[in-house]
Amino acid sequence: MSEVMINSLLSELPLKNIQSITPFNKGWSNDHKFIVVTEAKKYLLRMTDINNKQAYLEHKDLLMQSREKNIPTHKLAAHGECLNDTYYFLLLNWIDGNDAGDVINNFTLSEQYNFGIKAGEILAEIHSFKPVSEDKESWKTRYNRKIDKKIKMYNDCELKYDNGHLLMDAISKYRHLIDNNRNVQHHGDFHIGNMLIDSNNKLHIIDFDRHDTGEAYEEFNRITWCASTSSAFASGRVDGYFNNDVPDEFWKLLLLYISANMLSSLPWALPFGDKEIKTMRRSYTEILGWYDRFELTIPKWYKKY
Repeated sequence: MSEVMINSLLSELPLKNIQSITPFNKGWSNDHKFIVVTEAKKYLLRMTDINNKQAYLEHKDLLMQSREKNIPTHKLAAHGECLNDTYYFLLLNWIDGNDAGDVINNFTLSEQYNFGIKAGEILAEIHSFKPVSEDKESWKTRYNRKIDKKIKMYNDCELKYDNGHLLMDAISKYRHLIDNNRNVQHHGDFHIGNMLIDSNNKLHIIDFDRHDTGEAYEEFNRITWCASTSSAFASGRVDGYFNNDVPDEFWKLLLLYISANMLSSLPWALPFGDKEIKTMRRSYTEILGWYDRFELTIPKWYKKY
């Protein structure tokens, strides 16, 4: 975004005494993000092309529902069209905190587990939200189509995992479990990389920008990133969500969702180069270890703390 556009934007924001606006480039989204500092407060500004306005309005609605349920996340300060109605913005109160993944191992295993418990409880609350969009198609139809797309992506990819056939075997073994389960509101990218821990050791959830709806357990497909960072946190996340009463079916569906997600991760990484490709290969090797080459349904990282 040009300096001229940024200067024009400053005059449109509903803020007084703006001292600085600087780009904030963390994360994978295509949004324009800025840190805005005024005399009194600090904000995160997110902007998107006006064609994505509906997604931002849904994001806004999720933030409002989060506030109603006392879920610790960004507080919405303002939203609206800007720059001659070519962009839509969300202005969010800044959260002072550290990336949870960067600091979680500074805590004892028991403390890590308790952070995970809190994350699981928050996810259960999110799944009780009124969905901000609806999909009339059954989950069985939607997810089987998603699986078929992921299989095609992998088969068409010039790269393959060592022992990648084991992913295909796991998917074939468990995809019959997909049923017309109740759709819930998804955060969309719920893992430790989208969480902050503040100076009072309070966990905050951020980045609802990939929100969607779907079967509840699919929201655990990225728990691999949690387990790679802290098995205690990942274990707590499961126990917190289920209030220490984890159904057997969950583990089989989790293995299905993780396998399908892993299958498409390699073709996803290809355009980003060797670093991301190596990350996905390393992640798959780790998953094979957790599940003993998919002979187990409950991963080795899961235990009580």
